[in-house]
This record gives sequence, C-alpha cells and structure tokens, in this order.
Amino acid sequence: MDWKLFLATFASVFVAELGDKTQLATFNFAASGSSRWVVFLGAASALVLSTALAVTAGGLVARWVSPKLLTRLAAVAFIVIGGWMLWKNETAGREPEVVKRQEG
Repeated sequence: MDWKLFLATFASVFVAELGDKTQLATFNFAASGSSRWVVFLGAASALVLSTALAVTAGGLVARWVSPKLLTRLAAVAFIVIGGWMLWKNETAGREPEVVKRQEG
C-alpha cells in the first residue's frame, strides 16, 4: 500500500470537508434528534459513493489525459471558480440601477 498517497488523500479530503455544507447538513441531521447511527451511515455511504464516482471518472480520464495536464486544468478551474466567487460576492450587495422612464 502506498501510505504516502493514502495520507495525502486522507489529509486533503479531511481538511476540505471540515466546515463545508455537507458537514453542516450532517451536523443538522444529527442534531435533529433522529438516530445518529442512521445519519452517520447515510452520510458515510454518500461520501463513499461520491468518492467511488470520482475515482472511476479519474481513472477513465487518465487514459486520455496526462496527470500533469489534469493537475494544471484543476488548478485553472479552482482559480476561475475562486475568481468568479469573489466577483459574485463583490457584486452581490449592489442594487441594480433603476432606469426611470421619462413621461410626457
């Protein structure tokens, strides 16, 4: 087993998931008083399935695209998404200009 890859993947996913919307939703379900084991099993199953899809898709894409190019494309995508989120946040508080009609 490649422990370096395992630990890098674990750390990346663990840190990325802390405090995100998925964790907050799971927190909310668990706090609702329902069975915490059912919430745990549902959340864990969803994470396992989404991870299986990502690993499968990554394996398929790697057949045609080099890992180096994939890394660069992912970096560009993160930068574009981050820039878009910053721009959207900056413009979110602005009121749209109202065009007044001239009567008469």
